Amino acid sequence: MRRILFAIAAALVLLAGHAPARADDMPVIKVEMRDGVIVPSVIEVPANTRFKLEITNTGTTPVEFESTELKREKALAAGATSSIVFRTVDPGSYAVFDDFHPEAKATLVAK
Repeated sequence: MRRILFAIAAALVLLAGHAPARADDMPVIKVEMRDGVIVPSVIEVPANTRFKLEITNTGTTPVEFESTELKREKALAAGATSSIVFRTVDPGSYAVFDDFHPEAKATLVAK
């Protein structure tokens, strides 16, 4: 019985050293959307790294952060803040737009 408990304890110690990164440990990239404008217009993110995109709608109308290439979308009411966690993004440039305001466009660049 002691051997089993020792084996379980040893396994837990090993697993603790390989725990996945918590959301608090990820890089956070902030994006502002406001009535047809996306700031910044070039959103730089780390490639091949888990990160969080924090989106804030500072405008007076709803917005929808969307990227067809990245297969992500997030609608936000006026004054709302929300996040999208990306597991990884390959290096490159990806089109981003506000589905509610067609003139609002940006580029997400992973490098």
